[in-house]
Amino acid sequence: MTRRKVLIVDDDLWLLRMVSTVLNARGCQVITASDGKEGYTKALQVRPDLVVTDVLMPGMDGWALVRSLRACADFALVPVIFLTALGADDDRLRGYRLGADDYLTKPFRFEELDLRVANALRRRQEVIDAAAALRRVPAQCGAQGSLDQLGLATLLTMLEIERKSGLLVLRSRGATGRLFTREGHVVAARIDDPGDSDGGGRDTEGAEAVYALLRWSGGTFEWSAIDVEMEDGIGMSVNHLLLEGARRFDEGRRA
Repeated sequence: MTRRKVLIVDDDLWLLRMVSTVLNARGCQVITASDGKEGYTKALQVRPDLVVTDVLMPGMDGWALVRSLRACADFALVPVIFLTALGADDDRLRGYRLGADDYLTKPFRFEELDLRVANALRRRQEVIDAAAALRRVPAQCGAQGSLDQLGLATLLTMLEIERKSGLLVLRSRGATGRLFTREGHVVAARIDDPGDSDGGGRDTEGAEAVYALLRWSGGTFEWSAIDVEMEDGIGMSVNHLLLEGARRFDEGRRA
């Protein structure tokens, strides 16, 4: 069985050694870095299956590292676990909106880290399997699932990577969102929300609809591969939409 590659980034050398010991015992191939810049360089070299990183580091911190990784298509689906002394809810939300998959506050139990790593690697395999299934979907077929399992950010990233054209329909608490993609780019979006449900708005359209849909925490999705001939009414890449959505969410939390 292939050993999973885990990149650990932390400027605390003692913690770096301890985390490495835990993950080596799990059978992982461990790569270490002492700051974000070195971590990013090593990520490009080894293509890890998982990144475990501190937040507060000299030079490039953990926020910047994850933002840089998520801007690269090769790392769009690589899970990230933050290890940090920052315990505030706003810090956790910032991490999640940047694309982190989990968040452990220092000090933590190494048994808990082991469990979080196992869960992150399992979810990564689920995403890989979902992406492979999406790749095999013929033009006349579709795919469906739960937003609890695959969130909109992950779905849009997968569609962009596979350069898929079609219609993605989301449903949650009486509201329906529709996103049209052409070769992986979102060209139109709309929310029909008769009940003004969470994260939506009455008949919201365009990029504003995408930002609202990114806040949906549950529901279902259905994707159909169709020809999309409409003009691009969004004018932004998927990564730009995700980063702007995260920024707006952060601002809303601080307001």
